[in-house]
Amino acid sequence: MRAFFGRTARSLNERAVVLLVLTAAMWGANGVVSRAAVGAVAPMTMVTLRWLIVCAVLLPLVRAPLVARLPEMRRHWRFLAAMALSGYTGFNVLFYLAGYWTSAVNITLLQGAIPPMVLAAAALFAHEKVIPRQVAGMAVSFLGVGLIATRGDLTHIGALSFNLGDLMMLAACALYAGYTIALRKRPPLPPLVFFAGMAVAAFAESLPFLGAEIALGHAYWPTAKGWALVFFVALAPSLVSQLFFMRAVELIGPGRAGIFSNLTPLFGAFFAIVLLGEPFHFYHGVAMALGLAGIALAESAKWRRVAPHESS
Repeated sequence: MRAFFGRTARSLNERAVVLLVLTAAMWGANGVVSRAAVGAVAPMTMVTLRWLIVCAVLLPLVRAPLVARLPEMRRHWRFLAAMALSGYTGFNVLFYLAGYWTSAVNITLLQGAIPPMVLAAAALFAHEKVIPRQVAGMAVSFLGVGLIATRGDLTHIGALSFNLGDLMMLAACALYAGYTIALRKRPPLPPLVFFAGMAVAAFAESLPFLGAEIALGHAYWPTAKGWALVFFVALAPSLVSQLFFMRAVELIGPGRAGIFSNLTPLFGAFFAIVLLGEPFHFYHGVAMALGLAGIALAESAKWRRVAPHESS
């Protein structure tokens, strides 16, 4: 049995597509958790416990390289703290709060706004050249977001009906887009060491939010279901998926690996319907198709630029 699991692990470690599909499934499931956690664990408690468990599991595994790189991490502590606040703590806080006001389907589909937001931020702040096909792709993706906002009737676009949860998700997406752009300037640390440093920062930054939740009387001890959800998000979307994604990037590169994130809304919507019994309206399907089509259109522009170089 041990030999079987060993062979399976080695085989999985070399299969980038499988790793990326599993990663997208875990990320999609995270949207369902944000909705399922309502009443089972308080949102700020979820964020703090999530990163506490990640630190408890990860730090012993990277103790030696982490200690060796501590001087370099101290030099870049402001960058690490800002990255953790935007991409981890801030994103998680808004993500789990959104579950109190909007559906898991909306939460997962609205994550499709992240790629076009990254494109827009890259053009505005990183001064990257954006070609018409990328702009068209971004417009198509945001059309899908508009469908969700108007509940399928774009004639009401002048009177947008985003609820508070939808707005929180869009704000979370904007934070993660900023985090993604800033990743390009991350210090030259090993990926696991960099991730460990941000996990520690994310845990520390979550404590004021937990304190506010307690002070306002909104905190409560997680139920058995709440603990199960906390351990799931800590071990799967927060830790295992990150390890899978980093290994896949090593195997096939960031460009090809990034395309698989387009599967996240698909998995999220599927889990929300099957596990939570949420309704899936026709406009959700159209929004999903528009989001994926827009991302594919923008990505095709990148591939066309890269292809001549790769074939030479």
